[in-house]
Amino acid sequence: MTQLTRLSQSATSPSDASAQVSSAAVSSASSAISRNASRRAALAGALLLGASLSPQAVAQDSFSVCWSVYAGWMPWEYADTQGIVDKWAKKYDINIDVVQVNDYVESINQYTSGNVDGCAMTNMDALTLPAASSVDSTALILGDYSDGNDGVMVRDGDSIESLKDREVNLVQFSVSHYLLARALDSVGMSERDLTTTNTGDADIVALASNTDTQAVVTWNPQLATLKEMPGYTEVFNSSDIPGEILDLMVVNTQTLKDNPDFGHALVGAWYEVMEKMKAGDEDALSQMADAAGTDLAGYQSQLAATHMYYTPAEAVAAFNAPSLKDTMQHIADFSFAQGLLGEGAPDAGFIGIETPAGVIGNEGNVMLRFDPSYTAALANSQ
Repeated sequence: MTQLTRLSQSATSPSDASAQVSSAAVSSASSAISRNASRRAALAGALLLGASLSPQAVAQDSFSVCWSVYAGWMPWEYADTQGIVDKWAKKYDINIDVVQVNDYVESINQYTSGNVDGCAMTNMDALTLPAASSVDSTALILGDYSDGNDGVMVRDGDSIESLKDREVNLVQFSVSHYLLARALDSVGMSERDLTTTNTGDADIVALASNTDTQAVVTWNPQLATLKEMPGYTEVFNSSDIPGEILDLMVVNTQTLKDNPDFGHALVGAWYEVMEKMKAGDEDALSQMADAAGTDLAGYQSQLAATHMYYTPAEAVAAFNAPSLKDTMQHIADFSFAQGLLGEGAPDAGFIGIETPAGVIGNEGNVMLRFDPSYTAALANSQ
């Protein structure tokens, strides 16, 4: 069974990111690289472009958003090719270009440099890449969270405590690294109790086969392979921290403020596709699976470990939950500890994060905002 792969990519340099790239050039990249692979290898902080790269937004009628391959983001491919985005854009008398970028890090680079108005990314990357680069950004759509797609595997051990004094292989400064930190914290341990070794995700399975390998943190489909290896036990996974590894559609805050119809059209298109997915529409799901490089069964197996917010009401509840503020505090603490908020960040609160439950960090430097109002407007209209 073919499944989505997650191949490590290094962050694109600021000079590359600031170059203008046309939609055609982006979409014709030679090889499809999974969003999951790249997002976990993104060394946050490598892209400090500065606020000067973000153009002043004005009222406009044409917009663009980008996405990369991942189970929770395939709805953008379907919404684009089936004319759903066009239908909603036409409703508001605007145009929205939906662009697939075959490298996840490059997609964020394109957003941060102002070449597109929105981009699909994780909550952690939204903080440590555009927000840390002084690009004021808004999480417009809260799409899903990892619900078992990521896990901590230990050889000849059956608990998180068995990681003590061991070497743990993972992709450093990634969501896997964050997952390990949360696992250790849950039992009063820290990274001082073990050794982490940066390992390319493409090498994880082969390395895990070596009997000298003591522990691994990885994601599906590699995680599923490790679960079948003798001697390994999963001692922690992303379902133990539900709602913390979030997948979003992030848009430029000023662009959204000046052009609210842009936000309404994106939200409307997204939830039209969510209705089909919730209903189990096999034609729609099969198209998403094919675009992702897998089959229907393979795509459904990944969705099983991905908690989708299928209705606007569910997403609004998640936006408004006090736990979102707690999650982003964990993300900020981890990011600062790893030096991912930039060399000038004096503490974890350097970058303000606005949630419905309150602001985390510096209220005078809010650069990441979680705004449920557009999703709530759609929920109220239904």
